[in-house]
Amino acid sequence: MRNFSASIRQMTDLTSLSFLFIAFLTGMAGALQTPTLSLFLTTEVHTRPVLVGLFFTGSAVIGIIISQLIASYSDRSGDRKMLIIKCCLFGALGCAMYAFNRNYFLLLTIGVLLSTCGSTATPQLFALAREHADKTGREAVMFSSVLRAQISLAWVIGPPLAFALALGFGFKTMYLSAAIAFVLCSIVVWYTLPSMPKAARTDRALVQAPRHNRRDTLLLFIVCALMWTCNSMYLINMPLYLVQELLLPEKLAGMMMGTAAGLEIPVMIIAGYYAQKFGKRWLMQNAIIAGLLFYIGLFFFTSPWILLILQMLNAIFIGILAGIGMLYFQDLMPGQAGAATTLFTNTVRVGWIFAGSLAGTVAEIWSYHAVFYIAAVMCLVAVLCLLRIKPNAGQPQSQSKH
Repeated sequence: MRNFSASIRQMTDLTSLSFLFIAFLTGMAGALQTPTLSLFLTTEVHTRPVLVGLFFTGSAVIGIIISQLIASYSDRSGDRKMLIIKCCLFGALGCAMYAFNRNYFLLLTIGVLLSTCGSTATPQLFALAREHADKTGREAVMFSSVLRAQISLAWVIGPPLAFALALGFGFKTMYLSAAIAFVLCSIVVWYTLPSMPKAARTDRALVQAPRHNRRDTLLLFIVCALMWTCNSMYLINMPLYLVQELLLPEKLAGMMMGTAAGLEIPVMIIAGYYAQKFGKRWLMQNAIIAGLLFYIGLFFFTSPWILLILQMLNAIFIGILAGIGMLYFQDLMPGQAGAATTLFTNTVRVGWIFAGSLAGTVAEIWSYHAVFYIAAVMCLVAVLCLLRIKPNAGQPQSQSKH
């Protein structure tokens, strides 16, 4: 417990508190926009369902390309602090565009481009936090876990607030609120976060993963993408499964999502505490096992109370993935915190790309319930890929025994 107490004391200085506050703000900005996007496109932009799907897929593809380019630049040269400020301001412009524009193709091109820059502020913030922790000798794993928990906290508060603003005051008010969050974030970054500029580098080899880690990095990318695909398919089909197949009330879906998001916060903090003792590979392995048990549980149980209890397994699955997965990438790609963090973020986008087509296709051919069988199979594939990563990859020699 002494290590835990020391970690908490390290997080109480102004800079650390600023990191936590900014993480919450960027999380809120995203949580205000994403949950209501399909409703916005349908009711405000008046798009057909197929174009709504195309918008999500296009956003994910554009996001992967743009964010990876920004990440590559951030690791080569420039000041990451200034890059975060610019990303937040671009994000605010994107929110303003969504508030006042209703042209589908402008939103899909310029709007998505600006929004992607805004969302890239979060991985850049985590990259700066990792560099700051390494430079000051702080315990990076625990701090990053608490930092990631702020995003989960924002997603506990953000979606209900987003619907309240959109339905009560209109989408213009909702998007302008997200823009204000981005602007406030840029101001706090400017005045409180450390500046750690880099000398410009021209040698591309300096920003690529070490040769012996490329295979492990690819395997970890596959593992995380499979895990996010499972979660995304669950989020897409679970409300429809509850309402149309189980004939349960719609509010149960919101209760299940809120329960999982709330439980993820202590899971992330506990995982951060035990990461040094057991290793990130071991924690990720247990996360996948929890996910497998969760989806198997969905095969057999339909009682609302049991479905809510099962969210503990779901919280372990996503809490460890969201907190430890990013740190695992950073360990496998030393000196490339921006590229590593963005690579992890892009596994989320890849998950949504695959989940969008898989969830609809499986439900169309079989049933909404069948999606959980596919998710269980993906968990098995993910754990097999994880076991092929070297146990000591990206870890200090003292942890290799784990």
